[in-house]
Amino acid sequence: MYEGTPNEGMRGIKHIIEEFAADSQQPVHYEVFDVRTKAEVPGPDFDAYISSGGPGSPLDSEGSLWEQRYFGLMDAIGQHNLENPESKKHVFLICHSFQVFTRYYRFGLVSKRKSTSFGVMPGHKTAAGHHDPLLESLGDPFWAVDSRDYQITQPDMNRIRQGGGNILCIEKFRPHVALERAVMAIRFDEAFIGTQFHPEADAVGMQMYLLRDDKKKLVIEKHGEKKYRDMLEHLNDPDKIMLTHNTIIPRFLMLALGHKLSSVSL
Repeated sequence: MYEGTPNEGMRGIKHIIEEFAADSQQPVHYEVFDVRTKAEVPGPDFDAYISSGGPGSPLDSEGSLWEQRYFGLMDAIGQHNLENPESKKHVFLICHSFQVFTRYYRFGLVSKRKSTSFGVMPGHKTAAGHHDPLLESLGDPFWAVDSRDYQITQPDMNRIRQGGGNILCIEKFRPHVALERAVMAIRFDEAFIGTQFHPEADAVGMQMYLLRDDKKKLVIEKHGEKKYRDMLEHLNDPDKIMLTHNTIIPRFLMLALGHKLSSVSL
């Protein structure tokens, strides 16, 4: 979903998959598809799908060729899961993918934020988030990388709950700000989950971004220089973004591929 834009997210995703394969001591094959630039969409034969974040508007691509193919795949996976409940295919949606998925299936309102959100931010769990297998071992709040110009608000809880889904976490409560809190993660059903934050982000990639002049200026203008310094200092803390990095997607893979792996050690 990066539309040809260089991004540390792909390195993070690949690293997690390769570490998972090494830890499980099983061969795990993966392929990368350029969805937005080349309208490349994988076939329905994979066991798990990770759909990345990316730049730009999640609204302007409505009706595009890549969206037609992408949501054709999503529909096919959903139908497969209905017909094969014992061997479901799992989908993890990150940031931009989460936004377009939510917009297309009308799970909530996708809109542009008043200002860019960027940095290491707390995610506040809902009651459902405390019990979700991907989040349950994380703290409340837990810490993750946030990088977005758009947001999801006004969730349609009836549509979300039709598939057995629920909201898992929301952004920080700020009673002094007259704005609705954005949704940061939704489990749509047993096999589909999306996060607004970036669980693939690690200390190496985040440090690279925070040291860029434009990102440094953005964080300092919005949060102050102390917050910026705190972000840099806490990057390698084992209980912050590295815990999120080492927990959410690896557990997604364990649940998605567990039926095919003889042993998994995480």
